[in-house]
Amino acid sequence: MGSTDKRNKLIEDPFSYKNIKNEKVLIYRGGQLIMTLTQKKATQLLDKLEGLDAFEEQLVLAKITGHYKHGNER
Repeated sequence: MGSTDKRNKLIEDPFSYKNIKNEKVLIYRGGQLIMTLTQKKATQLLDKLEGLDAFEEQLVLAKITGHYKHGNER
């Protein structure tokens, strides 16, 4: 993990996603829906997630939702 997730937020409160019909992907965190991706973006996300391990998946989901810069960034 290194310095990527210093506060272990991705382990304590992981993202999850659900691929639904009509080419949509729903992204959840803490059991709440935080983002819906449609068509092209949903397909791109699913392509990126293919073959990744669980932690790498979390990094991709955090980045796409914008929930990766909270704290004392400079």
